[in-house]
Amino acid sequence: MYSMTAEEFNISELLPQKDPFIMVDRLIYYDPVITKTVFKVNDDNLFCHDGVMEEAGLIEIIAQTCAARMGYKEKTEAHRDGVIKIGVIGMIKKMEIFRNPYVGEELETTIEIMADAFNATLVETKIESGNETLATCEMKIYLTDKTPG
Repeated sequence: MYSMTAEEFNISELLPQKDPFIMVDRLIYYDPVITKTVFKVNDDNLFCHDGVMEEAGLIEIIAQTCAARMGYKEKTEAHRDGVIKIGVIGMIKKMEIFRNPYVGEELETTIEIMADAFNATLVETKIESGNETLATCEMKIYLTDKTPG
């Protein structure tokens, strides 16, 4: 298994998604409860139109932050096999979008684990640009047995 810190991983090692659908640039923090990622909004992003990211892009950033967490756990915990698996969004609740991000903004996404049992994880989330909160929600992710390929 790896002995690298979260910041040292290439994000493509942690996510089942592939370009051009990667919505996380770096995993910047991980502990058993909190995970943080960053993502710079580029004008060629699939969810950007006229310099603004759509709401669906924010949802995908949250889901991929969850995926990065699971990928990191797979790569670093001794009792795991290191294989990245595909997750699916099972629920989005209490979604609030205060502002859509603009091209050029760097977003920091934080997920906090509220419950993690079997193949389901419930998280509270926050996406920020600087000190401004752009979006929050609760999300439930289900991990499948499927792998990318």
